[in-house]
Amino acid sequence: MYLSVQNIVHAMEKLKVINPFFGITYFTCKKKNLSIGSTIDFSMDKFTKEFMNEYHRLCPKSKYYFQPYRSNDRTKEWVSSRYPSSGLQAINTQTFSDVFIHASNSKYWGWEKNYVDLLAEKLEGSLLPAFEFGIWFFRTENWPSIPTIQDIIERFFSYFNINDEEKQRLFFVPEKELSFVMDFQESPVGWEELNAFISLPSDAEPPHGARISFIETRNIGPISSLVMEPSERLNIITGDNGLGKTFLLECFWFALTGKWADVPVNPNSMEKANALITSEITGTSGKPIKRTIVFDKKKGRWILGDSSLISGLFIYARVDDSYAIWDPLKQNENTKMQNNYLFSKSEIWDGIIGCIEGLIRDWVNWQRINKDEFKVLKLVLEKMSPPDLGALVPGEITRVFNDVRDMPTINHCYGNTPIIYASAGVKRILTLAYLVVWAWSEHKVQAKLQHATLESRMIILIDEIEEHLHPKWQRVILPALLSIQSLLSKQLEIQFVISTHSPLILASSETYFDSQKDRLFNIKLEKKSAQVTMTETEFIRYGHINSWLTSPIFNLGQARSKEAEVAINEAKELQEQDCPNKNEVSNVHNKLLNVLAQEDPFWPRWIFFAEKNGVKI
Repeated sequence: MYLSVQNIVHAMEKLKVINPFFGITYFTCKKKNLSIGSTIDFSMDKFTKEFMNEYHRLCPKSKYYFQPYRSNDRTKEWVSSRYPSSGLQAINTQTFSDVFIHASNSKYWGWEKNYVDLLAEKLEGSLLPAFEFGIWFFRTENWPSIPTIQDIIERFFSYFNINDEEKQRLFFVPEKELSFVMDFQESPVGWEELNAFISLPSDAEPPHGARISFIETRNIGPISSLVMEPSERLNIITGDNGLGKTFLLECFWFALTGKWADVPVNPNSMEKANALITSEITGTSGKPIKRTIVFDKKKGRWILGDSSLISGLFIYARVDDSYAIWDPLKQNENTKMQNNYLFSKSEIWDGIIGCIEGLIRDWVNWQRINKDEFKVLKLVLEKMSPPDLGALVPGEITRVFNDVRDMPTINHCYGNTPIIYASAGVKRILTLAYLVVWAWSEHKVQAKLQHATLESRMIILIDEIEEHLHPKWQRVILPALLSIQSLLSKQLEIQFVISTHSPLILASSETYFDSQKDRLFNIKLEKKSAQVTMTETEFIRYGHINSWLTSPIFNLGQARSKEAEVAINEAKELQEQDCPNKNEVSNVHNKLLNVLAQEDPFWPRWIFFAEKNGVKI
């Protein structure tokens, strides 16, 4: 049986206040039986390095040591391979020089006779936690039977040759079992488990599978203080125009990539408190990275600070039909795409040399060679097709007048249409389908060329998903998007963050919305305070579109025209009166005739009321 990760994390928390001398040098010397009162040939730097290699080499692919002890800079949990002969040596020969018999530049070392007294003084009344040290040093020990706290402490004292005087003067040893729950597991705790609780060394490959789990903005945009905790799969953002849906998606992109998709979002007023964006990105493994980006008023720009990010593949469909694409394998100085992550609509279709071939050329190439990308594209288009036009099936390649390019076509029920002549709605779907397939395909190519790990997650941001789409199409587009991840790869997970004004989009998600992994957010203007707020809203299945329109999400008084709503409200006021005026009833009746359909469900009740009050219908 092995100690659990919870035990080890508990121990590391307790060891944070310990001087690294006690955690490394002291135990190195005790393990090696350093002499007392005299010196021996003792390679201090070599032995402390061996000790750190044994207990502090946590990340297999890093040259850095993890040290859980006290530091002047708590961000420096990781120290370089030179630490035993540099930082630690300085502690040994300066701060703790009096506990040793050691001449400068000599290879001979020994404990002073009164070294225990001297060490006890340096502890200043605090004692070293024997139990937590035992957990730390024996975290990979295979215990034949479940040990008690005292078993671990006794094993620790024995292994490091701790004598009785040291036990009494330097260590805290509980007289009875602590109220601590011991947990065990069948295999030793490895780096993958520990990385969920500690930071990543600077030379290690960043974790993969980015998913945004928290975002906060202050003093920027319409919402002075915004906090959002997205769920793992589908996140729908609703709200009136001008309240911050697009602003929020732009901040999402900045938090994920450290780059603005287009124009930076700056503070509304330089006189207000500091503007900032805080985000938390989680990976498939490892500790979530929480980062705060602050706007520097003097320099007039955002300061990224720690540039560490969890690797991820991101697509942002912007409301102006431009797209931003982020592939971590292309973000280096040797790629032309390093600063070309934003593509206009024309660039997506026509291409940019060295960055993207473009929809037209890629489609033709994929179709002629019958590449896997074309097979996936056909499946994605079929899923995202409009109900009335039928499946968006690629047709034969053709040529069009005054254009030298071979041109893809779409087979509609009414004929074969070159894609450049397709409707705005069809073009938007063709573009989104192409970019999703292209981004995943390019990522696989680059991963193979660079011998890199393939991403297992993708994030897709879509602003106003219903743009250009007929209501019938709006009813099917969201379920279609949720199904495409399995078409790209069975191992791929996609997190969607989508803004919408459409009640049909909400209604279409009723069958698929899962409260365990999906969330609905609503941005609204509080009339009394004139403040814009965003809240997570319980997803209620309203069923009928009219019910969605009058729900708190869209907040319409009536699922009718504005004029009809006013007329009905006037009619209701009359119906509540004890003795309504006949002329007023007649006037309202004429208004209702002008604004209500003949089959409107309000008529039966109104006609009964009007006739009862003397109005002939």
